Amino acid sequence: MILLIFGLLIFSILAYFKIADNYNIIDKPNDRSSHKYITLRGGGIIFYIGALLYFLFYGFSYPLFALGLTLIAIISFLDDIKTVNSKVRILVHFSAMLLMFYDCGLYSLPWYFNLTALIVSTGIINAYNFMDGINGITGGYSLVAMGSFWWINNYIHPFIDNNFLYVIGISLLGFNFFNFRRRARCFAGDVGAVSIAFIIVFLLGKLIAETDNPSFIIILMLYGVDSILTIIHRLILNENIFLAHRKHLYQIMSNELKIPHTTVSLTYMAVQALIMVGYFAYLKLNPSTSPWFYFLAIASLLTGIYVWLMKRYFKLHQG
Repeated sequence: MILLIFGLLIFSILAYFKIADNYNIIDKPNDRSSHKYITLRGGGIIFYIGALLYFLFYGFSYPLFALGLTLIAIISFLDDIKTVNSKVRILVHFSAMLLMFYDCGLYSLPWYFNLTALIVSTGIINAYNFMDGINGITGGYSLVAMGSFWWINNYIHPFIDNNFLYVIGISLLGFNFFNFRRRARCFAGDVGAVSIAFIIVFLLGKLIAETDNPSFIIILMLYGVDSILTIIHRLILNENIFLAHRKHLYQIMSNELKIPHTTVSLTYMAVQALIMVGYFAYLKLNPSTSPWFYFLAIASLLTGIYVWLMKRYFKLHQG
């Protein structure tokens, strides 16, 4: 079954390439881009198609999540083609997340938890979109996240059908084949970055609701540190944080330090994977100790590394 789904996913992305090429759905380099070539945009639609194929082959398990994912994929794809009004976009995002929260089981929790979840989910989705700036980073980092969810599901607390993780995983592999390379055949686009972020938020929400352990958000630790500290940095520089920029650490590494995109992406994958290996080991060796000790220690370490690297190399960006 998985091989059949993988074949359908590859067929679908190749078919999309023809459509995107025909209708000129492309990404043109500009002064804020980290790439140099005109590239097809929206290849990340394969993540949405993967979710649909899961429901088709394994049963319609999470209907409101599926509806929310459909809404967010449509508005994001439209945004890839032509800029959508920000108020319309955020309204659709909120609606999609509120639908998804039901299938996560969050409405059984206090209202303030849901409000916090809405704010955090919005931040995660936007951070994922902003971090999608170089070849391989979205697909690679998301693969590490799926691997983490699989480990939790099989060795810590079962919370989701493994087949869902497998299907999303192979959709990421299919996308990476065309994106995780020196010259990408396609970019994820908003439809890809936002859709995979929505899927990850769904998995996180469901996991946290069932375990009552918010520290599982450590699955997104490296993205979180890079995104939050970059926002703080830009506020210090009196910049509009909603405008496109090239000040993320991964962008400094790619653009100013001239490290190949794939190397930077592999570095982010490796660091996040090591964080998760340490987290799982900590849970096993210290079952009676709060995982927040490990969480805060890693957050502090990454913050120190980020600040040191920025002090050392940000001057290259300014130059």
